[in-house]
Amino acid sequence: MQTNLADFIKHTREGEEAEAILRACVHCGFCTATCPTYQLLGDELDGPRGRIYLIKQVLEGAPVTASTQLHLDRCLTCRNCETTCPSGVKYGRLVDIGRKVVEERVGRPLGERIKRKVLIEGLTRKTVFGVALRAGQIFRPLLSPALQDKIPQRQRAGVWPTREHARKMLVLDGCAQPAMAPDINAATARVLDALSVQLIVAPKAGCCGALRHHMNEQEAALDDMRRNIDAWWPYVGSEADSVAVEAIVMTASGCGATVKEYGHLLAYDPAYAAKAARISALTRDLSEIMPQFEPELARRASKGGGTGRVAYHPPCTLQHGQQIRGKVEGVLRAVGIDVVLCADSHLCCGSAGSYSLLQPELSLQLRDRKLENLHDTGAHTIVSANVGCAAHLQSGTETPVRHWIELIDRALN
Repeated sequence: MQTNLADFIKHTREGEEAEAILRACVHCGFCTATCPTYQLLGDELDGPRGRIYLIKQVLEGAPVTASTQLHLDRCLTCRNCETTCPSGVKYGRLVDIGRKVVEERVGRPLGERIKRKVLIEGLTRKTVFGVALRAGQIFRPLLSPALQDKIPQRQRAGVWPTREHARKMLVLDGCAQPAMAPDINAATARVLDALSVQLIVAPKAGCCGALRHHMNEQEAALDDMRRNIDAWWPYVGSEADSVAVEAIVMTASGCGATVKEYGHLLAYDPAYAAKAARISALTRDLSEIMPQFEPELARRASKGGGTGRVAYHPPCTLQHGQQIRGKVEGVLRAVGIDVVLCADSHLCCGSAGSYSLLQPELSLQLRDRKLENLHDTGAHTIVSANVGCAAHLQSGTETPVRHWIELIDRALN
């Protein structure tokens, strides 16, 4: 694709990156076949090819309108199009650049600005989110059905093991997950403890930065990333000795997809570039860690863990963002669990971070399509690898939805 960038972005870091991405696109249209919003709306501008053309126009200096903003807002950033693209177009990075420019050029109504700010500040601050969620759980019966669906039932964390091991790994506690599903990291710690690996939480680490970044507070998102790097560095830097960790484990694939990009996003920060690259290199999704233990898991497990058939929903941030497939299923089968994928397992469930709150109509359509396919498998339990997906799916079904590591924990205990 030929481009002629406008002066405001020409010769800038983001302009050069966007131009390289645009030039890789051959407009073949393969991406439209796997785009969830294009499937729902049938509008070329609500598919990757159309959005790429809109971003190209914006970066070439064409007028930016609220319509342009709407079509970019409707994108889930599921990156299914990246998996499909034969030319390797990095659509996720391009849409982040395009959204940032559009956000600067097109104002939002006051109510929408307030809503987005409340979401950003409320979801990214662990204590604030925890208090708000607990209040919602207490007064849940008084809320509207739509709000009740958004509030998960209260869960309690199991015991966190206290044994020390020579092998150590860090885990990101995160912002929303500790309140929504506190047993995910505790179950991970128990499973790894049984395998002689100690899981450590760095107290000052917090939100990975994904939410701010994708909602166009990109500079603030970089500050979140720097804070996490500072919190983790004593465990991974040259000064680390007895506490040195071999990996930074992500139990939420949405966080993992972002942390793995720290090196790229902070590459032009002289104080953090090298550190960010090291952090990204050490980051592993939990499904990348566990396959090495499959023989021992098979030996230790009580076969099947009493779950019956399990349907696995692979999050977009895992299968498209991180290009990881098949590993979760392998670990579950190692402990004797009958796990299956549903039809169209490559498509997004509609959660997509804040998307379910900002685009509820489209999000619910995608959720219900996904649940229909999951129910058709005959599974008694649904599992995923991202807390947002699990909570979103649970809001539409009575079938239990869990993180897959909780089933491994149950099989071992």
